[in-house]
Amino acid sequence: MKLIRYGNLGQEKIGVQIEAKYYDLSAFGGDYNEQFFGGDGIEKLKAFINEHQSELKEIPANSRIGAPIARPSKIVCIGLNYLDHANETGAAIPAEPIIFFKSTTSIVGPFDDIMLPKDSEKTDWEVEFGVVIGKTARYIEEAEALDHVAGYVLINDVSEREFQLERGGTWDKGKGCDTFAPMGPYLVTKEEMPDISNVGLWLSVNGTMYQNGNTKNLIFSVPQLIAYVSKFMTLLPGDVISTGTPAGVGLGFKPPIYLKAGDVVELGADGLGVAKQTVVPFAK
Repeated sequence: MKLIRYGNLGQEKIGVQIEAKYYDLSAFGGDYNEQFFGGDGIEKLKAFINEHQSELKEIPANSRIGAPIARPSKIVCIGLNYLDHANETGAAIPAEPIIFFKSTTSIVGPFDDIMLPKDSEKTDWEVEFGVVIGKTARYIEEAEALDHVAGYVLINDVSEREFQLERGGTWDKGKGCDTFAPMGPYLVTKEEMPDISNVGLWLSVNGTMYQNGNTKNLIFSVPQLIAYVSKFMTLLPGDVISTGTPAGVGLGFKPPIYLKAGDVVELGADGLGVAKQTVVPFAK
């Protein structure tokens, strides 16, 4: 299944994509959140759709598409997880996964604007393959990691490089600004993506292609990441792991290329759909 959420920011309703059309699932109740994923919600939703598919109503054509999951307890991100990206930034290849966090208040929909932070001059793009946890994971082994997955999602890990790298402390300062985690257009449940080790992903700005990578080049695979992270924190249903970005970020060019108001960012991944965001200036 492909799960969607639609409607005004903070007031989204749940839905599903069936054969390229979006249908409302408000009658099912609830939201795509920790309770849904942790309560066998996907299987219950499948049964509901099978029983009521002829009664489902398409959502209005002009509906805003939101992030496909409600605010998770955390967004865990992995840094420098593609060899080519580590090389372009001049960083050492990590011996263990690098972990940082994005604020859950940074989540927006796949077609929402990216707002430049106040005084930002180095806002950058990062297309990423995201993993949504479906079952509580704590000290699990790599062999059982995918049993704890609900599905996968396209993410733009927008990053302010000055805040991240030049302001001291952790990377989180440059990662959690408002609008810095566009997700979607949908969550693809894991049975629809049996081979996540060979997923192409790409990103362009103003029509120029900058990123064109593949998950086969991950330094640490998805099962490795889930097992590794679970040894340092409990992963709850609905939590997101953003698995890293391939080469082609603005920071990697000489001179660097950063986003400015009016730029249009488009991104996509095999099986995960496409997204498009316009960059706008800071506004309170």
